[in-house]
Amino acid sequence: MADIILKENKMLGEKYYAFKHKTGLDVYVFPKKMTTSYALFATRYGAIDNKFKLADDEKFTEVPDGIAHFLEHKMFECEGGVDAFELYAKTGASANAYTSNAMTAYLFSSTEKFYESLEILLDFVTHPYFTEQTVQKEQGIIGEEIRMYDDHPGARLEKGLLQAMYKYNKMRIDVAGTVESIAKIDAEILYKCYNTFYNLRNMVLVICGDVDYKEVEKTCDKILRNAPKQEIIRAYDDEKEPREVFEKRAKCALSVSKPIFAIGIKDMDISSDPDKRMRKAYAMNILNDMLFSQSSEFYNELYDKNLISHDLSYSFEHTQRCSFNQLSSESQDPEKIYDFFVSYIKKIQKNGLDRETFELAKRTIYASCIKSFDSTEEIANNMVYNLFDGADILDTPDIINSIDFEYVSELLSSMFKEEYYAMSVVEPIGKEQK
Repeated sequence: MADIILKENKMLGEKYYAFKHKTGLDVYVFPKKMTTSYALFATRYGAIDNKFKLADDEKFTEVPDGIAHFLEHKMFECEGGVDAFELYAKTGASANAYTSNAMTAYLFSSTEKFYESLEILLDFVTHPYFTEQTVQKEQGIIGEEIRMYDDHPGARLEKGLLQAMYKYNKMRIDVAGTVESIAKIDAEILYKCYNTFYNLRNMVLVICGDVDYKEVEKTCDKILRNAPKQEIIRAYDDEKEPREVFEKRAKCALSVSKPIFAIGIKDMDISSDPDKRMRKAYAMNILNDMLFSQSSEFYNELYDKNLISHDLSYSFEHTQRCSFNQLSSESQDPEKIYDFFVSYIKKIQKNGLDRETFELAKRTIYASCIKSFDSTEEIANNMVYNLFDGADILDTPDIINSIDFEYVSELLSSMFKEEYYAMSVVEPIGKEQK
């Protein structure tokens, strides 16, 4: 039996169990008496990890863009022509996977036969099977997926914004890669990346639901094999990234009825302390609500003048590797929106924020945080995200409570400067010629 660590937040009435399995895998079990249980098996490996080496290697290995996503697709195909989804169908579990810039995750949710489904998850993710023939087949499938996303307005909007903001940061890399980059992938490269990043010591297993951590450990004992100790060294070139945005505009034309836009605010002030990163992330969420919610002057003036649609989205991404704020909507005149955004921020910076609005926004963010503990899926995904960023999900309410008006006011001053702004626009085909 592994040494079990119990972490509790008594104010929340929530807890989880953590242990390091004998194979080297970190396991977290968050008990919740709910009908659906959720498991997530994730590796610290994403689109930005395209240049790496082990500590004993003399030189770095550089691999084609999109290989983490390609590997995710290939993992579901097992030896003998069996597909992992076919195995899940027998237990009634709903399975999926995703690749982001810094992580690849395999997951399932179930209402019954949980431990049988967990065996399937642990087994297929730890038993890769690639051949040149199956790799070539997948190149065609993913090539079509890439072409599909090239015609997807939302995907092109996000890609344009990241490539406008960043000059060197690997957030510029499309998660799926390009048709040209994935054509360079072969079975040998896939096994190289798998053996490097799918080492159990580079992975976590997070489970949330009506489950017993002792049974989880027994399932791990049954399926997993010991992983060799190794140190992965990754090259990101972050130090070369300038403070200001790379380009002010990114534009393309697709089949949209009205232009869509995204304004990005680049941030290079990233703390090495995970708790400080979490505090900044939630403080920016509060500030975003104050500045851009449907009760804000910004939203109401633009909406009343019919300059934006009903939906105005905003978010802040803040991790060890990147940080940026963004807001997006659709508008017949994105440049007019941009000019209003610049003048609006300057006015708020001059006049200052409203304390009552701050308290309301803070309560809203806090309530949203508490509500997230009612979903096994949200708990598991938030837990993995926090673990990979070095933070603890049960610390979240206390960190939100620690955010004061003065800190949010400082962020308004330091984050919002014109040299940090970029805008991505997707216009209707033909409009750029008018």
